Amino acid sequence: MTTHAKERAGLGAGLVALLYAYSCKQWPAFRRASRHAMYSLLARFAPRQDWTFMNYGYAPVDPTEPVPILDPSDEPNRYCIQLYRHVVGANNLSGRKVLEVGSGRGGGSEYLLRAMQPAEMVGLDYSEPAVALCQRIHTGAGLRFVHGDAEQLPFDDASYDAVVNVESSHCYGSIRSFLLEVVRVLRPGGHLLFADFRRRRDLDALLAAFDAAGLQCLSQTDITHNIIAALVLDNAHKLAQIRASAPRWLTRMLGEFAGVPGSRIHEQFTSGSTVYLSCVLRKAV
Repeated sequence: MTTHAKERAGLGAGLVALLYAYSCKQWPAFRRASRHAMYSLLARFAPRQDWTFMNYGYAPVDPTEPVPILDPSDEPNRYCIQLYRHVVGANNLSGRKVLEVGSGRGGGSEYLLRAMQPAEMVGLDYSEPAVALCQRIHTGAGLRFVHGDAEQLPFDDASYDAVVNVESSHCYGSIRSFLLEVVRVLRPGGHLLFADFRRRRDLDALLAAFDAAGLQCLSQTDITHNIIAALVLDNAHKLAQIRASAPRWLTRMLGEFAGVPGSRIHEQFTSGSTVYLSCVLRKAV
């Protein structure tokens, strides 16, 4: 491909990304359906058992921040795991009933079961192929995966001690409906352990939604720089994973989806127009 052709291809991809972002903003139903289609495509066309995480990852930027010791088998997924560890923080999940909403390919739920030892770990996802993949490759005792809607959780009132939600809520049609469902299924004093990104101009609306749902924000941390660092450090691993797992027609789209350097979302993080937050929130006792 000539330089001119590459420039035209890049411009075309940029226009498609702009149109997609605009459509997601204008029509929540489109955002929800398109993300569901992407996750389902990945589960169908990239069913590798060693590809179990899909978040952007977390890397310490403060040299005094401790780096967790991981099992050798977890090292390839270090940055994705570090995001889960950051989100959970000092919250004790041992012996608790924990629900992850938006469990994707299941690596986060499976890791939390092993590392944090909850009494029960449930992963819920809107993509039926993703849930089927998780049920096939993650079979630990105390762990199960169910198909369901984040805005209509199929669980009883006050049935969980903690809800984990990592890099998933930006896909939902209604954040308000999701948060009200979280409050419903949490026990009094239970926690929502949350991490996701928003355009800077939408942050106030997100924080207001937490408050309106009856969730007290115990901590709020801008981890954008940690996300950017992880995207750079994990870039080679993610690209190799994409090329080895997905058909060629899907690789370019997955590079954008994974936030690799040069992608639209990576540029939004580095420019400061998009912010990645982690929050610990509590339901009233």
